[in-house]
Amino acid sequence: MNVIVGLGNPGHTYHETRHNVGFMVVQVLAQRHGIQLAERLMSPDGDHPAAVYGDYTQDSHTVRLLLPLTMMNESGEALRVVNVPTDQVLVVCDDVNLPLGSIRLRPHGTAGGHHGLQSCLDVLQTELVPRLRVGVGAEPLPADLTQFVLSRFVSGERPLMKRTIEQAVDACEAWALTGITAAMNRFNRVEG
Repeated sequence: MNVIVGLGNPGHTYHETRHNVGFMVVQVLAQRHGIQLAERLMSPDGDHPAAVYGDYTQDSHTVRLLLPLTMMNESGEALRVVNVPTDQVLVVCDDVNLPLGSIRLRPHGTAGGHHGLQSCLDVLQTELVPRLRVGVGAEPLPADLTQFVLSRFVSGERPLMKRTIEQAVDACEAWALTGITAAMNRFNRVEG
């Protein structure tokens, strides 16, 4: 089984903010496959839900879509209850250092300052975790990055982000079916 984890903050306050692009990608992926993200995974101590999920099967591959129920900086808590090898986990998150509308798949690496991704790497105790970063950056980057990532996309950005999220969903499906290398070769194109 492959697990695709979308990072974001739960709750209406954060709905469709830049920091919740990981949630948006996983939600569109769930819609595409006609599944609900309604099953709950309990935290290791069993006193509260750690995540919601739904599974789909494509070409005999089972894929679990997972949304943590913690705030972004504790996203890794949801992975404490997922028992798969780290190369079978794909973390989907926003990246302010990538231009708006771009995506980048990587097989491993540091968190690059993303606290949600860092939480996942800390729980899994390795940087050998595939990730899909979705660009939400602007030129120039605002001085207050926290306020920026917690803001919603402006009307002029929404069509581009809709297309980017669809492309990110395609990249997630490709990763689940063909692996990280083939998906990177297909989706990590240099813009020029």
